[in-house]
Amino acid sequence: GEKLVLRILDPSSAMLGIEALGYESDQQDMFLEALHKPQGMLLITGPTGSGKTVSLYTGINILNTGATNISTAEDPVEINLEGINQVNVNPKVGLTFANALKSFLRQDPDIVMVGEIRDLETAEIAIKAAQTGHMVLSTLHTNSAPETLTRLRNMGVASFNIATSVNLVIAQRLARRLCKNCKKPINIPKQSLLELGFTDADL
Repeated sequence: GEKLVLRILDPSSAMLGIEALGYESDQQDMFLEALHKPQGMLLITGPTGSGKTVSLYTGINILNTGATNISTAEDPVEINLEGINQVNVNPKVGLTFANALKSFLRQDPDIVMVGEIRDLETAEIAIKAAQTGHMVLSTLHTNSAPETLTRLRNMGVASFNIATSVNLVIAQRLARRLCKNCKKPINIPKQSLLELGFTDADL
């Protein structure tokens, strides 16, 4: 029979700021450092449902100061952001990620976001953009940072191009958090904590 799937995204999630992503302080610093480089590529990876979209939009929102030309190619546009040129790709009419990227590069962008790198053509254009003075943000469906580099190599991207363009790979998962209103403190025996991998120094 027929099946309907709804994917509901809260637009306010893109406005939460980096603190709401759950990164450790050193991870936040690495993310911000990579975001503010004048050129290069920042890749956010993980399985479906790992929060890649929210992290990507948060990064774009941080960069959206009004003084930068930002263009995005998405399938589809999931959160509308003011002051950004957002394009829905449509392969049926020839508007692929690769073609959208080619068009963007003729519009003097400072920052380009590609919803997902799916093929060699898109990867090569994104890397060319990252090597020629543009900041590129994108995602891949891989499970780890090393696997991301392997995926690019398997697509046919030369190793030296990966090395000279990729600034940071973030491989993330969604972790459950305790409810702020209903969580309660408990005392866990020291021995149990040691068995879980904690050390005396941690305790």
